[in-house]
Amino acid sequence: MRKSSFLIVAAAALALSGCVQNSNSPVNNAAVRTIGGAATGAVIASATGGSKTQGALIGALAGGVSCGLPGLTPCN
Repeated sequence: MRKSSFLIVAAAALALSGCVQNSNSPVNNAAVRTIGGAATGAVIASATGGSKTQGALIGALAGGVSCGLPGLTPCN
C-alpha cells in the first residue's frame, strides 16, 4: 500500500510540474513545485485512506526534486 501510494504521489507531482512550458514563468520554481506536490500528495493520501501528513511530505519531496529531473523544465 505504501509503495503504491508513493508512486501515485510521485507521478502526480511530476505530471503537475510538467505543465509549466515557459522556463521563465514565475510559477516555475522549486517553491511552487514543492507546494503543489504537497497539496497533491495530501489529496491523494486522503482519497486512498492514508495519512495526509505523510502524503504531503512525500508529495513535497517529489515536487521539489522534479526541478532536477532530466526531461522536465528546470526551475528558475
